Amino acid sequence: MADTTTTTYGLTKPEVGASDDTWGTKLNTNLDTLDDLLDGTTAIAPNLTAGSWQVGGVAVTSTAAELNVLDGITATVAELNILDGVTSTAAELNILDGVTSTAAELNILDGVTATAAEINYLDITTLGTSEASKAVTADANGVVTFDNGTISESTALSGTAVTINLQDGDNFTHTLSGNTTYTFSNPAASGKVSGFTLKVIQDTTARTITWPASVDWAAATAPTLSTTSGAVDVFVFITYDGGTTYYGFTAGQAMG
Repeated sequence: MADTTTTTYGLTKPEVGASDDTWGTKLNTNLDTLDDLLDGTTAIAPNLTAGSWQVGGVAVTSTAAELNVLDGITATVAELNILDGVTSTAAELNILDGVTSTAAELNILDGVTATAAEINYLDITTLGTSEASKAVTADANGVVTFDNGTISESTALSGTAVTINLQDGDNFTHTLSGNTTYTFSNPAASGKVSGFTLKVIQDTTARTITWPASVDWAAATAPTLSTTSGAVDVFVFITYDGGTTYYGFTAGQAMG
């Protein structure tokens, strides 16, 4: 029976009962071949089963397909080590599958201190439509739809020479303490709209108001303020031209 060879690496299997003067050479050749295979200089093609081989005593459970995802990766060891300690699940990391952001764009996140819950505020069902505990966005046309009501603060004013700063809010209240002169400031630029309400509460002594000259009342006549102690008058103002003209409206008088 002639010598045979192993199936995978072609190691010589000396014929049993023969090779009297060549078995040593054949054995040494086999050992040299094994040494070459194990020292990393020659590529080998082991057929390993996931979970049955180990690295440093730890079983490797990745499938071939999963390991092949790394094929072509140009990240350095230092860059890959950034993942050391990451607790995200495979499903959570797979959210990145298909992301087209560049490294520079992803690096914008470097230093972000937001929690997962805070980042999830951006997880929006319909762009442009508000929803509970989510960020407010505009749709492709720049339109914002509020699915529920909106709430505005009321800014309390005081004094007799009073500036109503439209950057402070949309609703103002003022309990008069003397004859008062109002100034309106910081409206939106011309071409945009600024509007606000003003609730005026009369003093125990009847007080008067001097309105800005930019206010245009119906029939060019400012309303007469209610004079009863504690009477409430409500006014509405709106400007379309950056404050050049404020249209003034009386929403109600002698209320309260």
